[in-house]
Amino acid sequence: MEIFLHADAWIALLTLTFLEIILGIDNIIFISIAAAKLPEKQIKKATRIGLVLAMLFRIGLLFGISYLISMKNPFYSVDLSWLKFGVTGQSVILILGGLFLLYKSTSEIRDKVEGIEHDPATPNKIKHSTLKGVVIQIVMIDIVFSFDSVLTAVGMTNGIPGALLIMITAVVISMLIMMVFASPVGRFVNAHPTIQMLALSFLILIGFMLITEGAHLSHAEIFNQQVGAIPKGYLYFAIAFSLGVEALNMKVRKGKHIIKVSETTIFEEKPKDNETSPQ
Repeated sequence: MEIFLHADAWIALLTLTFLEIILGIDNIIFISIAAAKLPEKQIKKATRIGLVLAMLFRIGLLFGISYLISMKNPFYSVDLSWLKFGVTGQSVILILGGLFLLYKSTSEIRDKVEGIEHDPATPNKIKHSTLKGVVIQIVMIDIVFSFDSVLTAVGMTNGIPGALLIMITAVVISMLIMMVFASPVGRFVNAHPTIQMLALSFLILIGFMLITEGAHLSHAEIFNQQVGAIPKGYLYFAIAFSLGVEALNMKVRKGKHIIKVSETTIFEEKPKDNETSPQ
């Protein structure tokens, strides 16, 4: 514990904890949308299981850092005139995770746009989801998000004494914070259709980011142009900006609703012209 006597260790811990929370927002959104298909009494249970699994995956990966780093070495290479890349373990996990995220997000958007969830031809579709099926989906995406999170954490704490303990502490603290706010966030997202659609769109962006990051780790070149990773700062700025705009839209809609209700009340209370006064 002597490492926490140094200011650098505390700065790294606070920075990494904040970053883990930001990266964990993606996880919370996915877990909330997946768990929303369960009966109400099982939603909180599925959310907690998902976050606990995410924490265990991250800690497990941190203990296997040496193996994780070795996965960047290519085990198969493609060298064509227009395409070059080396297949690595890291790139495969990120690309497959990105594709899964794209598939899940677009399928959810399709169901909501076409109204399949409320279609009489497919009654009680939400109740058909089982806790086991939702947990399997959560586990699959937890692996991807945990992998990406640990790679980021390793890069941030490289060269700091006691980096492993700092990373584990940051993961535990961030997960405890997310467990507290996961249920309110999930209820808010699922109670507002526009926010839910926006969240699914964010997951599509994150899916593309994971694919490009996987291609970057494999040193992919297309027509002699190397594929670069999308900076996470750009992505999260776009997400924050979109949420800010949607918050303003929600406030405007709420204001219009209040005015409409007030006008309706005034109209109903106004006496009719053809009513005669009692004699």
